[in-house]
Amino acid sequence: MKAQPFPAGRNGHGTRAPEPRTPGPQVSPRFARLLPALLPALLPVLLLGACASFEGIAPAMTQRSPAHYGAQATAVTWPRADWWTQFGDAQLDALVAQALAGNPQLETVQARLATAQAAVAGARAALDPRLDLQAQSTWQRYSEHAIYPPPLAGSQQFSNNVQVAAAWEFDFFGRHRAALRAALAGGRAAAAEAQAARVLVASSVVRSYLALAQRVQAQALLAQALEQRTQGRALVQARVERGLENASALRAAEAAIAELQRQREAVDEQAQLLRHALATLAGAGPEATRTLNPRLPEAAAPALPAALPAGLIGRRADLSAARWRVEAALAGVDAAKARFYPNVNLLAFAGLQSLGFAHWLDLGSRNLGVGPAISLPIFDAGALRAGLRGREAELDAAVAGYNSALGEAVRDVADPIASLQSLQKQALAQRAAQAATQAALELAEQRFRAGLAPRDGVIARQLERLAQALAASELQARQMDATVALMRALGGGFDALADDAAATADPDPGPGLDSASR
Repeated sequence: MKAQPFPAGRNGHGTRAPEPRTPGPQVSPRFARLLPALLPALLPVLLLGACASFEGIAPAMTQRSPAHYGAQATAVTWPRADWWTQFGDAQLDALVAQALAGNPQLETVQARLATAQAAVAGARAALDPRLDLQAQSTWQRYSEHAIYPPPLAGSQQFSNNVQVAAAWEFDFFGRHRAALRAALAGGRAAAAEAQAARVLVASSVVRSYLALAQRVQAQALLAQALEQRTQGRALVQARVERGLENASALRAAEAAIAELQRQREAVDEQAQLLRHALATLAGAGPEATRTLNPRLPEAAAPALPAALPAGLIGRRADLSAARWRVEAALAGVDAAKARFYPNVNLLAFAGLQSLGFAHWLDLGSRNLGVGPAISLPIFDAGALRAGLRGREAELDAAVAGYNSALGEAVRDVADPIASLQSLQKQALAQRAAQAATQAALELAEQRFRAGLAPRDGVIARQLERLAQALAASELQARQMDATVALMRALGGGFDALADDAAATADPDPGPGLDSASR
């Protein structure tokens, strides 16, 4: 699910600056011809508008730019949408596809998106006329001492009424248009949050899968090390039985075996927990991944950005959602300010009304009416100002959330870059250590075959080689994990500029709405 492209350039980095704005009258041409008739009624009402004022209420937070956190406009190789396929593992691809189709977290965000889409439809409906059919039949005894004269006084009658009633709020001051903008922005934020959840689920599956692959490899290496230790213990025991070694050497060999067994059990536990985590991410039971046999792919060195990229704003779904939340809060402030202005409605009704059923359907029972209805808040004990303060506080919270998300996004990129730079250097040192250990093993084997050294030396070098292989496996897994973290930090394939958000777009904004809602 994708989100609508962002409005560009209003504060230099994609969204409007959260400054207080006063929604002025925006008269649609559709209603311009009605103004002369309504002006005599509107003029005294407008003069009274000063009784309810929003002066002195303004947001306190300022929206930060990427440059505040050191981000720059730099060239970056952004991940593609299916970035995990670069590892060339069909098992991994199937797991990610299953997780994206059945993860409960994604089902939750899809439900939130549906809620936001319903809110958009409701906000759009407020701009259109409303038509109701009303029907009523009431039995009533009329009092002899009330206002009704004879023969109605003291009689018992059915009062019947059926009519069609229409109402249309002109929305001169943009309250409903602002509410629609808020709903549209909320829908786009929900769509971006749905995409952010997909990126999170995919990256969690890949990281868990790679961690499990490293544990599987570690299980095999520890099994080989345990076999070597067992052979070494047998040699020590033979020497003890011949009186060539004391019992302490045998106890040390047994302690080394016990330690390896402990390490293997710990790795087995970690592998089991990772299998359970993968099954949960895929929306399945714990047994679904019991036979999974992952492999650790070769670490492909990703192209590291030369600097922290400012393009994160349009490439991270969580940042996109935070920006749309600010847009929604801005529109909410506009809607709250519009409540301080008059509310103008056009009301009309037509139907049949009578006492009793005898003449109910006669032409003389027709009931017609049409006219404007105007209301203006004059004294509400501060309710409107309190509501506006609440909207401004929501705007401050949205701006603070955006600033926090932007700072976290920059750090999310900086951390894996630093790790990958260090891990690349560690990998060079590790390869040198492995080469030296292999050379030492080959020399020990040559000395053993020549009868110049006991087999214990060969076993010791073999154990060193296995230890180096285990360290290399852990280092490779760390490189892969940092690579996945960088893919997620760079947006995981999300691109706001290429996003059309068909589910939340407004295909027919109506007069004056395109500029107000985009």
